[in-house]
Amino acid sequence: MSPLARISSSYAPRFAEFAFEPAFVAAVDQHVAEIRERLAATSAGLVPRPPHREDLTDYALGFLDALDEIDWREPVGHDYAVCRLTAISWLVHRHDLLTDTGPTEPAAG
Repeated sequence: MSPLARISSSYAPRFAEFAFEPAFVAAVDQHVAEIRERLAATSAGLVPRPPHREDLTDYALGFLDALDEIDWREPVGHDYAVCRLTAISWLVHRHDLLTDTGPTEPAAG
């Protein structure tokens, strides 16, 4: 299973918490914005372009490696890592990055 699929299957169920956890929604929104910025997924328009699947996968792998290094375990509530992983999952679902039609790295040329 790809890293994005693994994160999505684990953290997409947390989207249900958005209905009754406004602070969680705000935190995840901030994480989405930061991830977009880190991946340079901004554009001059009002709507940022979708992240490239490969870029988000590389970012997710690095984040998961860092969590492994500190022996992180998912808490009951929402810590930084839960918010970040939920944000990654939200980007994957929002931009349909698990299908073949999702945004990929543009061809060089």
